[in-house]
Amino acid sequence: MKISLILEREVYTDKSTIGKLYYKDVQTIVPKFICYTLEDTCRDWNRDGDLDDKGEQKVFGETAIQGGTYEMNMRYSPGFKITTPHLQNVKGYEYILIHPGNGPQHSKGCVLVGKKQAKDWISESRTAFRELMALLKKYEEMEIQIVDQKIIPLA
Repeated sequence: MKISLILEREVYTDKSTIGKLYYKDVQTIVPKFICYTLEDTCRDWNRDGDLDDKGEQKVFGETAIQGGTYEMNMRYSPGFKITTPHLQNVKGYEYILIHPGNGPQHSKGCVLVGKKQAKDWISESRTAFRELMALLKKYEEMEIQIVDQKIIPLA
């Protein structure tokens, strides 16, 4: 059975991008909320799914991946010493994982998960990650769709 994760990016700052992560499978009609996410700054200013336009240059370790749909598999991370979801074939990036972390300094292009959110910060990350992994282990196939929403600054 296949699971589709939907990451809706909602809050954009000069340091991070905050979103909400949902899931949907053949048994769910309406996507169900899992947790909050934090990524590096989204530099795809025109939201066209690439970083090829003027002013959209990738800054290593400080730029969120482009919106789009990516297949995922599980991958052991030697750095974290845990198995994590790994996004496949992200143009211009390698080793994009979903893992625990709190601020943009922990992301390096990856997607962080947490139970609570604030400006440029998420918390209860390990709890959110354990819950996500418990959910994902039930599925043979996985994908994630990353969708950029309108810009809503977080006060």
